[in-house]
Amino acid sequence: MPETIDEYIARFPPDIQKILCEMRAFIQGEAPEAAEKISYGMPTFYLNGNLVHFAAFKDHFGFFPSPSGIDEFEKELAPYRSGKGTLRFAFDKPIPWDIIRKVVRFRISENLRKGKKNRKP
Repeated sequence: MPETIDEYIARFPPDIQKILCEMRAFIQGEAPEAAEKISYGMPTFYLNGNLVHFAAFKDHFGFFPSPSGIDEFEKELAPYRSGKGTLRFAFDKPIPWDIIRKVVRFRISENLRKGKKNRKP
């Protein structure tokens, strides 16, 4: 199992590496304060808890923003939903960056609120 996101990405062919690197850079741009780690065997961004995960599979790219991140944008994400907390994007179709941006920003605000609640006065 990879220990870093770089190790995770290096396991894939160049065309898939490119997509994974684009996703990583995009999330970094939206959540520069989030830390990177491997969680559940996937690249993960962490900010007061897991923010989002992403992964490559045989014929698609998976994005895992937690069920709340999907429920918040249910109508927009319906074509990509494949499970309670899972979105699937086909490799041969454009990634809907605008929707991913909304979900990441929602998850940031959600996790920051959660962090404030957990702080003691």
